[in-house]
Amino acid sequence: MYSNILVPISFDEDRDAVGALEIAGAIAAEGAKITLIHVMEQIPAYAISYMSADYMAQSRRAIEEELAQMAEGVPGAIGLVIDGHSGRAILDYAERDKTDCIIIASHRPGMQDLFLGSTASQVVRHATCAVHVIR
Repeated sequence: MYSNILVPISFDEDRDAVGALEIAGAIAAEGAKITLIHVMEQIPAYAISYMSADYMAQSRRAIEEELAQMAEGVPGAIGLVIDGHSGRAILDYAERDKTDCIIIASHRPGMQDLFLGSTASQVVRHATCAVHVIR
């Protein structure tokens, strides 16, 4: 059983966020802290110029609301949005927060993962705590 669980949330359709939350609830010790985290990556300057001035703020609020709703159904859960590059930001947060388990949903790997790597594979390779990958 784990006492400080981190669940990175991606809103991509091929990620099983609900499954990750179910696993988190199942392996959490009584009174455990479960953090649902979403990483907002920087949009390139050439692309942001085509968006409204408050696009990032609106997106952040919408994601915070969605995470709060997801956290309501899981005892001890909170939602958090951070900025950065997904893999590195997840690893840095886990280290700072003394996370003892990361539960991350992943897509089925394809040929592109051999060359680019995925967030889940980066977390698995570099995390200093237990990592459970949900597919």
